[in-house]
Amino acid sequence: MHRLLLLSASLAFTQDFNAEIRPLLQKNCLGCHSEAKETSGLSLESIAAIRKGGNRGPATQTIAAALHQTGDLKMPPGRKLADAEIALIERWAAAQPKIAHWSFVSPKKPAAATIDSLIGARLAKAGLKPSSEAEKVTLLRRVHLDLTGIAPSPREIDAFVGGKSYESVVDELLASKHYGERWARHWLDQVRYADSDGGSRDEPRQIWRYREWVIKSLNADQPFDRFVVEQLAGDLLPNATDDQRIATGMQRNSLLQIEAGTDRELYRTEAVSDRVDMFGTVFLGLSTGCARCHDHKFDPISQKEYYQLFSFFNNVNEYSNDLPPFSDTNDLEITHQPFVALGKPETVAKYKAVRSMLLALQQERSAYLNGRATVLSGDPGVTARNEAVASLKKMLPSPAPGLSMVMEEMATPREAHVLLGGDYQRKGQRVQAEILSSLHGNPDGKPKNRLDLANWLVDKNNPLLARVTVNRMWMRYFGRGIVATDNDFGRMGDRPSHPELLDYLAAEFMDRGWSQKALHKLIVTSATYKQSSSARADIDKIDSQNIFLARQNRLRLDAEIIRDAALTASGLLNGTVGGPSVFPPQPDGAMDASQVKKSWKASTGGDRYRRGIYTHFWRITPHPALMVFDGPNGMMACTRRARSNTPLQALTLLNDLAFHEMAQAMAKRVASEGGDDKIAYAFRLVHTRPPSAKEHARLKQLYQTELDDFQSKPADAKQLAGAEDAPLAALTSLARVLLNTDEFITRE
Repeated sequence: MHRLLLLSASLAFTQDFNAEIRPLLQKNCLGCHSEAKETSGLSLESIAAIRKGGNRGPATQTIAAALHQTGDLKMPPGRKLADAEIALIERWAAAQPKIAHWSFVSPKKPAAATIDSLIGARLAKAGLKPSSEAEKVTLLRRVHLDLTGIAPSPREIDAFVGGKSYESVVDELLASKHYGERWARHWLDQVRYADSDGGSRDEPRQIWRYREWVIKSLNADQPFDRFVVEQLAGDLLPNATDDQRIATGMQRNSLLQIEAGTDRELYRTEAVSDRVDMFGTVFLGLSTGCARCHDHKFDPISQKEYYQLFSFFNNVNEYSNDLPPFSDTNDLEITHQPFVALGKPETVAKYKAVRSMLLALQQERSAYLNGRATVLSGDPGVTARNEAVASLKKMLPSPAPGLSMVMEEMATPREAHVLLGGDYQRKGQRVQAEILSSLHGNPDGKPKNRLDLANWLVDKNNPLLARVTVNRMWMRYFGRGIVATDNDFGRMGDRPSHPELLDYLAAEFMDRGWSQKALHKLIVTSATYKQSSSARADIDKIDSQNIFLARQNRLRLDAEIIRDAALTASGLLNGTVGGPSVFPPQPDGAMDASQVKKSWKASTGGDRYRRGIYTHFWRITPHPALMVFDGPNGMMACTRRARSNTPLQALTLLNDLAFHEMAQAMAKRVASEGGDDKIAYAFRLVHTRPPSAKEHARLKQLYQTELDDFQSKPADAKQLAGAEDAPLAALTSLARVLLNTDEFITRE
């Protein structure tokens, strides 16, 4: 009955438009706002175009104000419609049937569908055919890089070319300990992971155990709904474990300003808002941050609802006016609290007891300092308090327990208010924690805390979580999501290119127990994924952006994976999983940009050759090799990295100390393992495939030219290869060239 009424209303709405509204628009508006001339991105030629709107959003929402000419937008220019004409258009706009936005409706799984059937149907409609399967070695390198971020070894290449099944390769990769590292990097981008707080001082944080938790959880194929719940509210679960508390470190990745003189409450409020914005972007694919200062202009999120979400994340006793300023304590463990302490029970108990006394003493000391206009050197009150602090610190256990920043709910929740204009000092209406009314209802009644919010989020009636998540998985494999605007599933975002495929994947994800590994396997074993990425003239003509996927897409590797690939080819890669961040070599002067200059002592031994995911990340002075290849800055949620192509990237691969070391090591490996055809072996280490005859001849010519030169210049050979060894120096030159090719940094 509801659908019948909606159909009837829609028919009347259309008839009124054709009979009464279109003539008015034709006479007054279409000169500037037609399909042929979309001024400000707006056409008023059809109902669909009016609903789509232009740069200011759907025209049904903005046209009345423009016609009344009460705001900054006055239409038509230079004159005004008669009041009766304006009233007619207003009545028509108000009468439009309310049609839910597509992403706010629960996904429906199409019957008897597969990835390939749904892609194939769209290709047929466009008059295209899928591409043939990629060559074996290309496919093997592709799936290795996509699932683990590590290129296949010569032994693995030989096994696959020799007849090993593709499905068994996929199973082994999904079971690999390196799978969790590869997919953790994608997740860490979204939750703005960094090893420092991002303020002007950019102080270091104890947060690496959260990264390790993500890797372990992905390797264990923890169901995604549980993966989400533990990060949002692990501390609130019954009998929460240390790991579940560590998981909440996701929410402690916000920026923090601790410079002297700053208002601590301002930056606490900013941290809470950052959590709300991250929650909307990562889990809902909605720009919730747009409702911080006013009602969302396009999506059904009011400013009040924004601060109702804010209330969920507002109840952590973190750095604020309730704690002494860092300038008084110089104690990051007070500034960055709360932590979970890890170690022997007696050590943890002693640590907590001493820390509790230290906090009380530091608060009293801070109050003493701030209660005086000036504090003279030698002030007996300050001296006594400093000595008491020093004495207490000597009581801390040694070795100290491990620490990780976590969420910890306050016994009494803070009051939350609508902040007028987003200003923390202008408190409006008081609000309570509440879910978004435009989505599904709360299954457990009125929400009270982050655990209720988390359970609401992962409820299968939520139309967004599964869709947003599988869309990003798809994006990692094809370079573009089914919804291209992966961080905006709202009304201003793109519609899905394959809506049935998106719903199919979302439904499969939930039906398979939220198993990420099951969905990865579903995608990478599809014929769509396995297609060749070679360009085709018919695709370029009909579908130049390859939206319909008649072929695979070539993708530039992420910054960390370029490092990993070079380490793999060189034989230097240390495959240890987990642990604290490390400090690979970087150019001199890279740390100079920080207000408080930090040291960067390059790691030695195995730590020097760890995977890129473990590189210590200072937000203010990040490792240059990560930034030059478009690594995220860690300042906000990054759901999709940019992919640029710049001369600086080639110079980095050629001259950066770390890549030079890798080229030297690769040369030694080729000299040792390369046999009679070192050229072919080196090429295969880097590109997986054997070189063509033309490529082989060109590289052999390069090698011989370099060899002749170094034989007459032993000092140059030593400078390049580390030894007066002309053949080794020539191989080092060869390695530098191969590691600087477009094919090396590209996933075909």
